[in-house]
Amino acid sequence: MELAIVEIGNPILREVSEEVSASEIKTDSFQSFVDNLIETKRIANGAGLAAPQVSVLKRVFVVENIDNPRYPYMPNIPLTVVINPRITFLSEERYNIYDGCLSIPHLRGVVDRYAEIRVEGLDRHGSPLDFIVKGISTGPFQHEDDHLNGILFPDKVKDSKTFCTIGEFKNRYEHDFRQEVEALIKKYGS
Repeated sequence: MELAIVEIGNPILREVSEEVSASEIKTDSFQSFVDNLIETKRIANGAGLAAPQVSVLKRVFVVENIDNPRYPYMPNIPLTVVINPRITFLSEERYNIYDGCLSIPHLRGVVDRYAEIRVEGLDRHGSPLDFIVKGISTGPFQHEDDHLNGILFPDKVKDSKTFCTIGEFKNRYEHDFRQEVEALIKKYGS
């Protein structure tokens, strides 16, 4: 079932989400919610979606990017459900990305993201997750984790002159940005 995605201005997007208990993860209602979160992300062509974006203040997000028309320059990322995430930055190296958000339709802006991260947490069944992400693929994980802490990507844009609509991004900046993404993929493999 597709869920309604709330947009910037809705105060729930500025709240800090609560941890999900082990007993809650096992419930049919939580598993159904995860299915709906995935479906909503796919319908909206997002690279990820966090629970607060659908008005649920729980520490869970999904990331997936498979031949996504909104992010055609991004490498594929298999479906990953992360509950109660902990993200550790593994180096100080960063890259700039034109970030976008389903809760802020039609807007992009340049955000600084860490190039190597460790993601820990639980999968949708409550089993431990612990994996490393490198390169441009770190962006969606950091972006969705920010949502769980009430942070939106415009909060992280250092130069407001980089804000642009998706149309202007495609017309003016996507070509050069694709070259930057290709260099990151070459360096990190993702």
